[in-house]
Amino acid sequence: MANRLSIIATRTGDDGTTGLGDGSRIPKDALRIAALGDVDELNSVLGVLLTEPLQPGITADLTAIQNDLFDMGAELCIPGHTAVTEDQIARLDARLAHYNATLPPLREFILPGGTRGAAQAHVARTVCRRAERAVVALARSENVNPPVRQYLNRLSDLLFVLARCINQQMGQKDTFWTGAQARK
Repeated sequence: MANRLSIIATRTGDDGTTGLGDGSRIPKDALRIAALGDVDELNSVLGVLLTEPLQPGITADLTAIQNDLFDMGAELCIPGHTAVTEDQIARLDARLAHYNATLPPLREFILPGGTRGAAQAHVARTVCRRAERAVVALARSENVNPPVRQYLNRLSDLLFVLARCINQQMGQKDTFWTGAQARK
């Protein structure tokens, strides 16, 4: 790995194609590349969220998720490769149950916001949903390991719950949606 990324500007993509992990080349606007790019963007957005003051448990969970997303990127980059497992989904389910148990039940829709960290978690949630849509689109035409889609679906739920937890931990209440009639 030490020499693997020694040359960043290879110029091989100047023709509008990009290389996959198996050595094949495909158009940069292919569904596989769109899904891979959305997962990469999600990982980057989580990196921004991790710059916020967060509880150590949330930081540890988000760091583990970033590593999982890197695994997912490898899986998407190498057709036929499997890296995302049921165990990773089970871990997300367990963390979702853990954090959800600390929150009061929702009786209203909430708006993204509150603290900066919570707002960043909501941005990550929406990017996660886009990545999920890209994976679903890819799966219509190519074989995709089902845990990839399942992981992204669970992660978006977890990010919603984490946004609420971040607000709670910072003493900030959720911002509730007010319907059009009530806003008049």
